[in-house]
Amino acid sequence: MMPMSLQGVRVLDLTRILAGPSATQLLGDLGADVVKVEKPGEGDDTRTWGPPFVPGEDGQPTSESAYYLCANRNKRSIEIDLASAEGQALVLQLLANADVLIENYKVGGLAAYGLSYTQLKDRFPRLIYCSITGFGQTG
Repeated sequence: MMPMSLQGVRVLDLTRILAGPSATQLLGDLGADVVKVEKPGEGDDTRTWGPPFVPGEDGQPTSESAYYLCANRNKRSIEIDLASAEGQALVLQLLANADVLIENYKVGGLAAYGLSYTQLKDRFPRLIYCSITGFGQTG
């Protein structure tokens, strides 16, 4: 089997809803190692969006949203509380081995957690930092 285009690329996925998860899913499809950060106890908002919900082995609907699954394949997932100092420290540990960070928070939203581009660029000069927004950085 030929190596995949993005094999060996590590992506930290701080995205939610659709645009960000779809983008990071494509990177995973191309072989990147994608780690999705989700809210403790809840996960991504779209995990519970439905119907439709994926049926279990017994044919009955589960709590697993088809919407969530269609935008989050080829990823590993970890629960991290970005609002806590421990969670922020854990993200920084993950970034030490990451090549790419992709986020789609409100413009400036990650600054409150010490995770904005300007806060990370000197510490992680190799990091590709991608922000996905609906209306740009100033709109």
